Amino acid sequence: MSEIIELIKVLRERTGAGLMDCKHALQASDMDIEKASDWLREKGIAKQAKKANRIAAEGLTTVKIQGDKAVVLEINCETDFVAKSDPFIKLVDDVANVCLEQNPADVNTLKTLATKEGTTVDELFVNAGIKLGEKLSLRRFKLVEKKEGEIFGSYIHGAGAITSLVRIKSTNAEFAEQLAMSVAANAPIYLSSKDIPAEEIEKETKLQIETAKEDESFKKKPENIQNKIIDGRVKKHFVESVLLEQEFVVNPDITVAKACEENKSEIIEFVRYQVGEGIEKRKDDFAAEVAKEMQ
Repeated sequence: MSEIIELIKVLRERTGAGLMDCKHALQASDMDIEKASDWLREKGIAKQAKKANRIAAEGLTTVKIQGDKAVVLEINCETDFVAKSDPFIKLVDDVANVCLEQNPADVNTLKTLATKEGTTVDELFVNAGIKLGEKLSLRRFKLVEKKEGEIFGSYIHGAGAITSLVRIKSTNAEFAEQLAMSVAANAPIYLSSKDIPAEEIEKETKLQIETAKEDESFKKKPENIQNKIIDGRVKKHFVESVLLEQEFVVNPDITVAKACEENKSEIIEFVRYQVGEGIEKRKDDFAAEVAKEMQ
């Protein structure tokens, strides 16, 4: 009896699985630790398959910088409770390390890569899924490399709810961090107005023209004035999504462009991840759940 207890202890420490899962794995594997580990992994895969339709919209974003390389990463889970747990935080950190060390081209490639211990990223997720009991999802990552004369600035808000990274031509590390804060706070989509796709400008222009048709005073204006008004309205629409035209978070009286000019710096690129953005979250009907339990 003491032998199986010891084996359960070893297997639990290795896999993080529950006591009964470890016991069943050992019994199904003739008390072989290696076979039992594989059994649990297979079981974990089965469990994850059952969770495939569940929504993982919580989680963490992070940024990690190593020399001339940086990675911004998002991994999702189902609950905020799990997102704050040590195993989940370690998973995020381990995957970020693999990104920096092996430069994967995309998420699918990243899943096949192994840590220094020999465990693939896909296996990390299976093992963490067994331990945490939730659907986990490797959603996205972005690798950024800086060149000579450039520096990184990064910011993590809310322990990983929002993460931002900027790459700038500058020697001012403090200013780089402030720019990253601006990116996190103002959620820009484009760096400059030149980056706005022509089709987006055309779409907004058509919308403004249709809206203007309802304005009697607009109709009375000369065509050249109408064109200027439409152009101004389109530019105003996009101002809030263009980083260089947004307010600088440290000094809202000036734009980010002006702040860059004053600090003799140039923004090359930025990345901003917010946990769960674009994912439709599950809406629980608590009253319905209670009624179902009562029945």
